[in-house]
Amino acid sequence: EVQLVESGGGLVQAGGSLRLSCLLSGFTIDRYTIGWFRQAPGKGREGVSCITTSDGVTYTVDSVKGRFTISRDTDKNTVYLQMNSLKPEDTGVYYCATNSDCYVTALGTVVAPPKAGYWGQGTQVTVPS
Repeated sequence: EVQLVESGGGLVQAGGSLRLSCLLSGFTIDRYTIGWFRQAPGKGREGVSCITTSDGVTYTVDSVKGRFTISRDTDKNTVYLQMNSLKPEDTGVYYCATNSDCYVTALGTVVAPPKAGYWGQGTQVTVPS
């Protein structure tokens, strides 16, 4: 059974850091492109960053570039999202998902949700203003 379990969220003051984890089970980490998404209260889901299957190429949207870093540990079958210099607008529920679609356009990096894939249950990140 394919499962993704996020953890590491919490309440952190502006300027602080958190590291989110996405533990994968039922498949090996190099099978799918894994993306991180977030959903702020009252808003739609937004792609943040993703890492590709075989070569681990990373993509990060401009709004968090330089502050957020995606990585993976193949031994632990886990994908991480290191978030630094957090801002109140980073508040939301963060999800990881398989089969994310990541690419670069003239307007910037796109991290799109999968047309068909697996999602975790999400982890809450709160940065008070």
